Amino acid sequence: MADTLNNEAFYGLILALAAFFLATFLTPIYTYFAYKYKFWKKQKKTTVTGEALPVMTKLHAKKFTRHFPTMAGIIGVVTVLIVTWICNLNREQTWLPLVGFVGGSVVGLIDDLINVFGSGRGAAGLRAPVKFAMITAIGTALGWWFAVKLGWTSIEIPFVGDWQVGTIGMILIFTFAVVATSNAANISDGLDGLAGGLAMLAYGAYAVIALFQGQWMLTGFCLTVVGWLLSYIWFNVPPARFMMGDVGSFAIGAGLGVVAMMTNAFFLLPIIGFLFVVEAGSSLIQIFWKKVFHKKLFISAPIHHHLEARGWGEAKIVMRFWVIAGVFALIGVFLAVQGGII
Repeated sequence: MADTLNNEAFYGLILALAAFFLATFLTPIYTYFAYKYKFWKKQKKTTVTGEALPVMTKLHAKKFTRHFPTMAGIIGVVTVLIVTWICNLNREQTWLPLVGFVGGSVVGLIDDLINVFGSGRGAAGLRAPVKFAMITAIGTALGWWFAVKLGWTSIEIPFVGDWQVGTIGMILIFTFAVVATSNAANISDGLDGLAGGLAMLAYGAYAVIALFQGQWMLTGFCLTVVGWLLSYIWFNVPPARFMMGDVGSFAIGAGLGVVAMMTNAFFLLPIIGFLFVVEAGSSLIQIFWKKVFHKKLFISAPIHHHLEARGWGEAKIVMRFWVIAGVFALIGVFLAVQGGII
C-alpha cells in the first residue's frame, strides 16, 4: 500500500510539474495577445443590485490607471485540459471534474468577453441572473451524470455515516456545490493572487483526500490545477501582471465543487474552502443588511475590500488569507481522516 501511495503521489507530482511548466510557457503567449488585442479589464462601477461602488472605485483607482489585461484564466483552462486529456483522462474519476472546470470557464469567458469588448451599459458583463442560470444548468447536467450514470445516491456525513438522498437529492446537492463554489471563487477574485492562492490550498487538500481514498487520477487532476495555480501566482503576486478573470475563477470554482462531490467530502467543503465561504457570505450579508436596515454593515464587500478600506495593504490581506486558508485546509484533511471520509 505504501509503495502504491508513493508511486501515485509521484505521478501526481509529475502532472503538477507538467502543468506548472506548460502554464509558464503559455503565459508570454497570452501576454502578447492580451496586449495586442487590448484585453483591458473595465473597472466595476456598480453592485449586483445596481448601486454605485464609490469605496472600491477609489481603492482601485491607481490599479486601473495602467493597462491591466484580464482573462488570464484561459492559460489555466488550456493547461488543465491538455495535461488531463493527454495524461490523466478517466471516465470514472477525471471526466466529470474536467467538464465542470471547462464548463465553468465558458460561462466566465462569455462574461469577460462582454466586459472587455462590450460598450455602454452592457460592458459590465453578463447580468448576474444570466450567469447564475448558466452555471446552474452546468451543475444540474453534471449532477445528473454523477447520480444516474455513476450511480451516486448517498453522501457521507463526517462522524455520522452515509446519508441516502436518492437520485433527485444528489442532483440538487451536486448543483448547489457547483453553483455555490463557482460564485464564491468569483467573488474572491478581487485582489492580486487572492483567489489563486485560496484555490491552490483547497485543491491541495482534496488531492490528499483523493490520494488516500485510492482515487489516483482524481488526485492527479487536483495537482494539475495546483501546478497551474503555482504558475499563475508566480506572475500575479502584487503588483499583478494580469487578472484571472471570470474565465479562471468560474473554472476553479466549478471544478472544486465537482471534486468535493467526487471525494464524497461535500460537507468538508465549507471548512476546506472556509475563506471562500467568508468572502461570499460577507457579500450576501451586505446585501441583506442594506435591504433590511437601509445601511451598510461593511465599508465595502466582500470582506477583503472592507479590510482594504480599513487601511490593510493588499499584500497583507492576501498573505494572511493564504495562511488562514492553509490552516483550514489542514483541519479539513484531519476531519476527513477522523470522520471516515478517508
